[in-house]
Amino acid sequence: MPVFRIAHAADDRLADYRDLTDVALRRALEPAGGLYIAESAKVIARAMAAGHRPRSVLVQEKWLDEVSGLVGDAPILVVDDEVAEQLTGYPVHRGALAAMHRPAQRAMADLLADARLVLILEDIVDHTNVGAAFRAAAGLGADAVLISPRCADPLYRRSVRVSMGTVFQVPWTRMPVWHEARSILTDAGMHVAAMALTDDAVDVDVFAADRPERVALMMGSEGDGLSRRALSGADSVVTIPMAGGVDSLNVASAAAIALWALRPPRRTR
Repeated sequence: MPVFRIAHAADDRLADYRDLTDVALRRALEPAGGLYIAESAKVIARAMAAGHRPRSVLVQEKWLDEVSGLVGDAPILVVDDEVAEQLTGYPVHRGALAAMHRPAQRAMADLLADARLVLILEDIVDHTNVGAAFRAAAGLGADAVLISPRCADPLYRRSVRVSMGTVFQVPWTRMPVWHEARSILTDAGMHVAAMALTDDAVDVDVFAADRPERVALMMGSEGDGLSRRALSGADSVVTIPMAGGVDSLNVASAAAIALWALRPPRRTR
């Protein structure tokens, strides 16, 4: 476990952690570079427990003992508070940041092989909503999460933080384009239930009372909802009955309610 004390933010060894507040930059670089940033010792530990490997860890001196036993042989880069803020663009209060190697994406068919309840996120662009949806999926018994090609990154540090690390717990993968993904869902015997406001939508409690054995619950983007191609490819359209003149909920809240309604019988995990 090599430890390097670094005095200047311009040091090349710190490149993975530079300008973390630039969301567009991180989204462009992390997938292409095979990295994501894990923030805090707790999140790093959960990532390690899921089999993810750190390339390096950035830490301030006061947090060194807390992370030194977590990260195996990965180099630990120690900086003072001022350098940490210069480097990342914000005060680092959570103890440590780790540049983690991204695991290989799993095949969609493999994730569906034994699944009974799956959450699909189509084009959700807010990292907070993605993280909250993953937390709901983990807590309410979803077997997997599938995300569309344009969905926000579940491994972006805000998604990870909001999910409380459950993005490492729930199996997930990016789907191919919709017509290919729909074919895989059909081959796996999944009933695709789209959450949407349409004239023929069925209340979620009515749908849950006679739910198919294997369900893929599909949620759309924050503004426009599900795309036309997704809606046209659904087996059912499901909605949450609302009151008070409110027509819909935040996408993560709606996912939580629908997952709870459709939860499979308890089983040994």
